[in-house]
Amino acid sequence: MDAQELSSHRGEWAGRAVCVAGLGVSGRAAARVLAERGARVTVVEGRDGAEQRAHAADLEARGISVRLGAGDTLPDGTELVVISPGWRPDAPLPRAAAAAGIEVYGEVELAWRLRPEGAAPWLAITGTDGKTTVVRMLARMLEAAGYDALAVGNVGTPIVEAVLEKHDVLAVELSSYQLHWSSSPAPLAAAVLNLAPDHLDWHGSMEEYAAAKAKIFQRCGTAVYNADDPGSAELAADSAAGDARRVGFTLDVPRPGSLGVVEELLVDRAFTGDPEREAAELAGLRDVRPFAPHNVANALAAAALARAYGAPPEAVRDGLRAFVPDPHRIQHVADVGGVTYINDSKATQPHAAAASLAAYESIVWIAGGLLKGLEVDDLVRSCAARLRGAVLMGRDRARIAEALARHAPDVPVVDVADTDTGAMDRVVNEAAALARPGDTVLLAPVGASFDMFANYPARGDAFIASVRRLPGARPEGEAG
Repeated sequence: MDAQELSSHRGEWAGRAVCVAGLGVSGRAAARVLAERGARVTVVEGRDGAEQRAHAADLEARGISVRLGAGDTLPDGTELVVISPGWRPDAPLPRAAAAAGIEVYGEVELAWRLRPEGAAPWLAITGTDGKTTVVRMLARMLEAAGYDALAVGNVGTPIVEAVLEKHDVLAVELSSYQLHWSSSPAPLAAAVLNLAPDHLDWHGSMEEYAAAKAKIFQRCGTAVYNADDPGSAELAADSAAGDARRVGFTLDVPRPGSLGVVEELLVDRAFTGDPEREAAELAGLRDVRPFAPHNVANALAAAALARAYGAPPEAVRDGLRAFVPDPHRIQHVADVGGVTYINDSKATQPHAAAASLAAYESIVWIAGGLLKGLEVDDLVRSCAARLRGAVLMGRDRARIAEALARHAPDVPVVDVADTDTGAMDRVVNEAAALARPGDTVLLAPVGASFDMFANYPARGDAFIASVRRLPGARPEGEAG
């Protein structure tokens, strides 16, 4: 039996030796699904803590072997490796598998190959920023149209479980890591929201990062691209199959075959009976929450995918109105003394921070963290005219300070070296001292959080709590 037949949902899994690399959400789901099909599953995990031991006990109760502290070792007799998305291609285990001629792929690839006949089609989304927002907007639009839709991938139900359930359609969020370890998925429609440097330490280069993103277009029926983003447009032009339909979205007036904005309206000139002469009104700008230019682009991308599946125009509007934004994404926290406080802790790299900074006119910027090797000069240059001040924290704050000195030398900068639990209070108090009525104090860190916080939600929660302790702030729970 060859590898393709082995991994197919039509193949015989019983007794086959499969190594699942990683004990995270996707790894555990893959292990369960494979074991239910009779495979001999061994999970390998490099960590060996209390959380990993609890997960191991659950899997072992299902007859699955788990090896903790053994993430570099390929079990003897392995016929297939299903690898969790965080594993780098140059890690010892996938390298050993490749050297032995053993196929290696991820949970997303496994999910596609396990799809039964008549399984729900995929509407797939990737991009440097905005993926989770778009997949949730899309799910609301599809539900408003009356479809049984589920958001999966990096959100909600693991995709390897969702494909085995009965749904009309799946809204699938895919990271560059997941796409790297995939080759077969053929979405009904797919979108690349934007493309900017990120995760280069994992992929090794911008070219490899873009190549991973491009996989989402290679077998799709409709390629949805951001006409305002050169990287997204180039991937659609170069990577989508020749017979794929290409649909752009733009914050400008749309041309035939695209979606865009006309005055205060989101408009479709792609999925109408006569795109040359006919446009469909989808929603108003006021229906996009939170309102910011990049979030309008998110709404247009979601609308293009929903329309590609057949959702009527009114479902786009109703879905946007039903959409509840996730926290830590341009989240309004409070207005204190005429100053607006915004939490965008999710802005963990320059492209995301640039979108957030572009949404406000006069900003006291809170930034810092782990820059992951990314440069910030272009970001600072682009937003310099909007900055009233900056408060810097975290390990790589000096690099941001240097960029500010080069490109915004007149902007006052406060350096907060503290990393203890009270650091965010000091950061917010310094920002409040710099701000004047009409300003926005914006947490858009441009760096990862792990130098000071467990994750970006923890950083955002600390910011929210500190803002609510400011004199004149409303009690907790009353912020807008």
